[in-house]
Amino acid sequence: MKKLDFIRAGATGLAALYAAAAFSQAVVIATAPPPALRYEAVPVARPGYVWDPGHWIWRAGAYAWVPGHWLVVRPGYRWIPGHWVAQRPAWRWVPGHWA
Repeated sequence: MKKLDFIRAGATGLAALYAAAAFSQAVVIATAPPPALRYEAVPVARPGYVWDPGHWIWRAGAYAWVPGHWLVVRPGYRWIPGHWVAQRPAWRWVPGHWA
């Protein structure tokens, strides 16, 4: 019985750590709107991967371009690319995520 309780406690602890990591994302606030997106030629689709398009990030008081890249598909999920949201008077970055 004690062994089963120990296993349950360990599993619960690991689940709590995973959940905390999944929801702990830094909030990025920029004072100026992001520049227009750059045109990127989307590569030919790769089986088992999804394309995450390039985007602007706010770093050290200025925008920097992050090129697009491939992500391994998570079965049963859909990739939502990151995007900027206007929150007057600033802009907030919403990171890409699986939904």
